[in-house]
Amino acid sequence: MVVDRNRITGGGVTAGLDFALVVLAQLMGEDVAKLTQLMLEYAPAPPFDAGTPETAGPELTTMARAGNKAVNDEMAAVAEKLASNGWGRAA
Repeated sequence: MVVDRNRITGGGVTAGLDFALVVLAQLMGEDVAKLTQLMLEYAPAPPFDAGTPETAGPELTTMARAGNKAVNDEMAAVAEKLASNGWGRAA
């Protein structure tokens, strides 16, 4: 990744995730990028060392767990609504 004034570039498969984390850090702050990295459990050689609960620390880990619960709750609500409308039933 290269950050040059108002331009950010990156390439490659996993570099796409690294790129996204750097852009997120530029736009929303490093803590948001680290939290996102932790929620993705992305830890091969990322731009931040926050891909596991051990490296992210207790504060980010607590935030990620709360965020994951909210996402899971929302997904369950959507699945329930789809099921009530007949989606997912055998033909």
